[in-house]
Amino acid sequence: MKASTTSKKLLAALLAAAMSVSMAACGQTGNNSGDADRISAESVKEDNQAAADTQETADAQEQTDTESTKHTEYPVTITTYGRDGAEYTTTYEKAPEKVLAVYQGCVETMLALGLEDHLVATAGLDNAVPDDQKAAFSQVEYLDEFTPSKETVTMLEPDLIFSWVSLFGEKALGDAQSWIDNGTNVYISSNTAVAEKSLENEYNDILNMGIIFDVQDKAEALVNEMKDTIESVKTAAASESASPSVLVIESGKDSFTNYNATSLAGDMVTQLGGTLANADGASLGKEDIIAADPDVIFVVYMPYTGDDPETVKQEKLNVILEDEAYASLSAVQNGRVVPIMLSEMYASATRTQDGIETIARGLYPELELNLGE
Repeated sequence: MKASTTSKKLLAALLAAAMSVSMAACGQTGNNSGDADRISAESVKEDNQAAADTQETADAQEQTDTESTKHTEYPVTITTYGRDGAEYTTTYEKAPEKVLAVYQGCVETMLALGLEDHLVATAGLDNAVPDDQKAAFSQVEYLDEFTPSKETVTMLEPDLIFSWVSLFGEKALGDAQSWIDNGTNVYISSNTAVAEKSLENEYNDILNMGIIFDVQDKAEALVNEMKDTIESVKTAAASESASPSVLVIESGKDSFTNYNATSLAGDMVTQLGGTLANADGASLGKEDIIAADPDVIFVVYMPYTGDDPETVKQEKLNVILEDEAYASLSAVQNGRVVPIMLSEMYASATRTQDGIETIARGLYPELELNLGE
């Protein structure tokens, strides 16, 4: 049974009072989730301020947007996926008005679709949003907690929570089914939940947001750009005599994570005409990389808020470039060790376009590809 509005408001008020006492006692400093390694929420807000000319461009774009040609017929039912194959069926009587978006891709999807007015709060940014989204981001509340607690979420009274599967649990946002049972819908980024990650899942998430919020034309435009880029690259590469062999790897303490055929990055590589040099292994050692000897090595790096991106990138590249054991590899010899940001190829949402372009350039450096800058 769904909780009544009165009971939800009473619970929110009680939690607010309890949290006010708790925060005063603990001397809250404003660091996200109390994690000393996270930059403060205030610094995140400062990093995401739009330049004046960006604001003017955004205002002009808003004025020139054409009327939508597709409209959602409410009520509409959407299925989203959780841990261990769980399916959650959610029904929308209208476009949600108080959305909590947590984590990079979820926040950026809302902003890219022009839905900032539907956001009650955001959280969980590891990086600044794209420049063309900063004006919109500055209009929404960004929470002090990097991962909001269930108590914080309850106080916000959202009608939709949009986040990663790993954040739905009693120690973070709360249980997904419990929210649904009590009248708050959830939408979980598909590639954070399913075993077989794919471009199609990223497309579907964006398109589903378009349906839920009745902005289908905008969602389809984003997805069509991605699909058109892939087709353009495949056409340009059709004359290539051989498919480049590829590893997409991320260095760890003692081994490398291999983004294989079940990963989004692996799907990007194969859809763009590349061949995965090790399509199955989840973790690779030095000898595995040497044995694979791929034409291209994509090195995954991820700068977090407060990091210098160039330093993080070079440190990851140097794991390959400065180790004599890899000196004879084709990719090293031919200068085809290519950096790629994790956010472009893991649950990448609207940054999927960036990932497609990064991989396309790495696969076909000699071709003149018609890609965005």
